[in-house]
Amino acid sequence: MIRQVLSALALAALLDVAAGPAHANSSSLVSIQTPRGVKQAFILIRPKTDPAASVILLAGGHGALGLKSASAMKWGAGNFLVRSRERFADQGFMVAVVDAPADKQDGMNGVFRMGAAHAGDIGAVIAYLKQQAPVPVWLVGTSMGTFSAAGGAIASRGTDGLVLSSTMTRTKPDWVIAKSHPDSVASMDLPRVSVPTLIRSSIRILSERNFRTVIVGLFGETGGMITLTREPSGKRASTIGCDSSTRRPMGATMRSITR
Repeated sequence: MIRQVLSALALAALLDVAAGPAHANSSSLVSIQTPRGVKQAFILIRPKTDPAASVILLAGGHGALGLKSASAMKWGAGNFLVRSRERFADQGFMVAVVDAPADKQDGMNGVFRMGAAHAGDIGAVIAYLKQQAPVPVWLVGTSMGTFSAAGGAIASRGTDGLVLSSTMTRTKPDWVIAKSHPDSVASMDLPRVSVPTLIRSSIRILSERNFRTVIVGLFGETGGMITLTREPSGKRASTIGCDSSTRRPMGATMRSITR
């Protein structure tokens, strides 16, 4: 089941493809109150069949979608996770596209996204989804949304899996977190993540631009792998999963291979 969910999530989250035909999934705007007493809105999409799992989609940028209905928002309609939400439902997932909470409608910065308050808000959404369907819940974040997804997985509030796309691995010098988290998500307490994880991040090594990091498995001591792969080129074939490129997924390792 885990392998099936991970494969489907990877295809849906990492492939930005053209829009398909009209969908018959059921969409609604949901607003819940989180443990800290704020309203948290999200688009809920129910697939046509019983869901195999649920996914929480966390957009990048400031993350304040300004949801007005299940189909209308002030910002973020073009974000690839947001615009691909129906594709997740087409794969049999129940989907929650999460807005910024009511007290952060001016936007969420990295500090808030990594904090306990935001993790609690995400935890409330996870609990709601599990009430709707007793299936695994995966967090899927892109760009700045990877702070939110990683933070939610670190807090381990019912999270069953984690996917990070366009992962933040560089912190701008003028950001508040520049000193505490110089490598952005890679500076977070990733060894505490104890669920199956996939991370994709475009990186540059030795002036080569066609490498990527793919992490599949657990961050903890129970196992998991980090594989440094090379995209196809005219000079050499891709190498995926070679023993020499696979290592235990600790935070320091991730930072070392994303420099």
